[in-house]
Amino acid sequence: MNIRSLTRGDGAVIGAAVLLLIASFLPFFSFKSAFNGASSSRNLWHSDMFPTLPSVTLAALVAAAAVLLSRTGPLVGRQILGLTLEQWGIALSLFVGWTAVWATLFDNPDGVDKGAGNWLTLLFGIAIAVVAPLSNKLPALKAPLLGAPKPAQQPYGVGPGGQQPYAAGPPQAGYGYPGGAQSVDPSYGQQAQQPYGAQQAAPQPVAAQAPSSDFTAFWFAVPVPRPLYAEDNSGTQIAELTPGTWYLAVDQRGPALIAQTQDGRRGVLQDSSGIQRG
Repeated sequence: MNIRSLTRGDGAVIGAAVLLLIASFLPFFSFKSAFNGASSSRNLWHSDMFPTLPSVTLAALVAAAAVLLSRTGPLVGRQILGLTLEQWGIALSLFVGWTAVWATLFDNPDGVDKGAGNWLTLLFGIAIAVVAPLSNKLPALKAPLLGAPKPAQQPYGVGPGGQQPYAAGPPQAGYGYPGGAQSVDPSYGQQAQQPYGAQQAAPQPVAAQAPSSDFTAFWFAVPVPRPLYAEDNSGTQIAELTPGTWYLAVDQRGPALIAQTQDGRRGVLQDSSGIQRG
């Protein structure tokens, strides 16, 4: 489970659910006994408060679990009854907010006073209902919850942990790049093995933009699995980038990134939204 794929909005939803759980143990109503005048109280775990407990506290915990699994679990991108886990989390959060408002403001039995748990349930119920639908719309909530760790300095050709067979730093200016680092043609060495006199096939033209002269290579990780397409704009998927793995961005093509995988393959990452920079 890669918690680095969580956003600040996800963290706010999970935090509000945890605070609702804590509030459920505090007095929700307090009253005086009609027999001896002694003060008594009820929290949401009392049988008298049963409709509110599953509709607010337990529903909020289910919403938080759905948000967590939609980012980090094996069900990322899956649908349940036509909705993704993220959509289920938003729907449950809105239901929690509505129920919290109804149970705390409009349910006022005679002879009882509202306790701290009542007001906190209202506060955190409204919070989870507001944050959940806005978590993917506001830039402040879309930012990563945890910053990406800075990759350790490694020798050329070795990435973080010594496992990735590509450069750990940005390309340096030199021969092979128009203003960039030296490139190595993967077909180099194969051509030398061809028999003498064999006709070499002409390379296909590739429509690609020139590398940006002010682009600086950086490490990044994706929040969800995303496809990596060939650089020749053919639409062919050559790899899939997965969360929890660091990749190297070597160039930028408009909003897309030219990324390099662990085994040295390069391609176009068309969707670079929400990535975590190293």
